[in-house]
Amino acid sequence: MRKTLKELAGFLDGEIIGDENTVITGVCGIKEAAEGDITFIANPKYAPFIDKTRASAIITSREIVASSKPVIRTQDPSLAFAKILSLVAPNEVTHPKGIHPSAIIGKNVSLGKDVAVGPYAVIEDNVSIGGGTVIYAGCFIGHHTRIGSKTLVYPNVSIRERIDIGSNVIIHSGTVIGSDGFGFANIKGLHHKIPQIGSVVIEDDVEIGANVTIDRARFDKTFIGKGTKIDNLVQIAHNVVIGENSIIVAQAGISGSTIIGNNVTLAGQAGLVGHISVGDGAIVAAQAGVTKSVPANTLVSGYPAKPHNTAKKVNACVQNLPKLYEMVSQLKKKIEELEAKLKAK
Repeated sequence: MRKTLKELAGFLDGEIIGDENTVITGVCGIKEAAEGDITFIANPKYAPFIDKTRASAIITSREIVASSKPVIRTQDPSLAFAKILSLVAPNEVTHPKGIHPSAIIGKNVSLGKDVAVGPYAVIEDNVSIGGGTVIYAGCFIGHHTRIGSKTLVYPNVSIRERIDIGSNVIIHSGTVIGSDGFGFANIKGLHHKIPQIGSVVIEDDVEIGANVTIDRARFDKTFIGKGTKIDNLVQIAHNVVIGENSIIVAQAGISGSTIIGNNVTLAGQAGLVGHISVGDGAIVAAQAGVTKSVPANTLVSGYPAKPHNTAKKVNACVQNLPKLYEMVSQLKKKIEELEAKLKAK
C-alpha cells in the first residue's frame, strides 16, 4: 500500500488534522508502528502514545482536537482501522465449493443455489439449507434442521435435529448447537434424565465462536437474537433467551431460563444463575457472579454482582482489612491495658 493521508481520509469519510500529503505505506499497532505506518487509538488508555508512537499518522475519534502527529478523525476508530486493513491484506480465504463426494446427504434435503458441503460432512433427512451457505468438512447437521442463506459453518460443528439458524450466520469450529439441556430429577437419590424436546433458534447475522455450547430448550426454544456476537467457550443453557446485538465474551456461562436483553454485554467469565433477567443495555463485568436480575442500562461487577460503584467500595474495604485487623488488635491491647490499670486501682 502506498497512499496519501488525503486518499485514506476520503476512503474513511474522515477529517484530517495535519499534513494531508503524508504518505502511508503500512499499518501497525500503536506500540509497534514505524515510520510510514498508520495506526489507531480507540481505547483512551492508549492516549499517551499519541506523542510517543513512531507511526506517521493516527486514526482517532472525533474528540481529538490536537496532536503532534497527523490524524484522521473518525466516528469509530476501530472500524476505520479495520477498513484500512482490508486494503492492505484483503481476505483471501477460499471456501469450499460444490458438494464433496464423501459428504453424506440424507433424503428430502433441500440445498439452495451455490451451497457447498465439505468432505465427510453429514446432513440428515429433511434438512433445508439456503443459497450460498458453506458447510465445512466434518460437520453434522441433524434432521429437520433449517439453515438460511450465506451462512458459514466451519469444520467439526455439530448442529442437532430441529434447529433453526438464520442467514449470514458464522459458526466456528467445535461448536455444538442443540445438545440436551442439563435437566435431571432426583428421585430417591438417583438422577433421572428429563427429556429435552425443545429446539434452538438463531436469528440472522449472529456470530458464534469456537467450542460454544448452546443447549436445546426443555420445551419451546433457546433463542439468540439478530446481530448478537458470542465469543469462544461460552455455555448457554436450555431456554435461555438472548436479545439482539448483544456481546457474550469468552467463558461466560448462562444458566437455564435466563433472559438477556438487547445490546447487553457479558464480559469474560461472567456467570449468571437461572431464571433471572438482564435488561437492555446492561453490562456485566468480567468474572461477575450474577445472582439476581439486573436492571436495564446498569453496570454490575463482583460476586455477588452489584452496581459497579458499590462493588468498588466493597473491594476497597476488603483491601483495607489487613490495616483494620492491625488497628483492632492495637485497640484491643490498649483496652486490656486500661482494664488492668482500673483493676489495680
